Amino acid sequence: MNFTLPGLPERMTKPRDKGLTMVMDKGLSLRQAADLVSAAAEFTDFIKLGFGTSLITNELAEKLHVYKEAGIKTFFGGTLFEAFLVRGMVDDYMRYLEKFGMEVVEVSDGSIHLEHDEKCKLIARLAKNYTVLSEVGSKEEGVIIHPGNWIALMNKEIEAGAWKVIAEARESGTVGIYRPNGNAHVALINKILQNVPADKIIWEAPRKSQQAWFIKLLGAQANLGNIPPEDIIPLETLRLGLRGDTFHTFFKAKA
Repeated sequence: MNFTLPGLPERMTKPRDKGLTMVMDKGLSLRQAADLVSAAAEFTDFIKLGFGTSLITNELAEKLHVYKEAGIKTFFGGTLFEAFLVRGMVDDYMRYLEKFGMEVVEVSDGSIHLEHDEKCKLIARLAKNYTVLSEVGSKEEGVIIHPGNWIALMNKEIEAGAWKVIAEARESGTVGIYRPNGNAHVALINKILQNVPADKIIWEAPRKSQQAWFIKLLGAQANLGNIPPEDIIPLETLRLGLRGDTFHTFFKAKA
């Protein structure tokens, strides 16, 4: 903070368990990664190397080192996990994680069919050596999952060993917990929150309107994911009521 302004919401310092910001790296260069760290490391908890980008990223080990030195945890996108899984190469995937010294792994089934019991077994297996983030929801537009199923899937994956569950929205913010126009599925989200601990969920929210909506609903400590790199600091201003969208959420002027 460059000035102590009274009345701002309290934010936990890193490493934190809530108020998480998970950023989507879709192929940043090593120099861009260094710039991200310089500008916003203190506001960034996790960086996901989106979908299968890590497989073709130049200077991958060097970039991961930049993030690690800045205290940012990294993981590879769940789609890459699925690409290995569907080929029967889970052991190879684990060797890939070991090669790059990963400590966090995402388990998802948004692009493939995977029996849920099998998914939970994979979560339990990986949770022995990694912090597991498991993603719930389909990446396919038009696929409807009943709220009861969302709740059951999330709770079972937490029981299996997932540290947090990620509510699917893709990087477009138009599927899963959102309608095709990007608006939140309000009834679905409210039912989930009634049955799954809010602190255990990371809500994918790539759009400003979605970020503001969750902050108004859950406060500054909402766990939000799929944040574009250029939106890290703007998101933090939303969390602190330093942007018009949440200004009156956190500060009430005296009459």
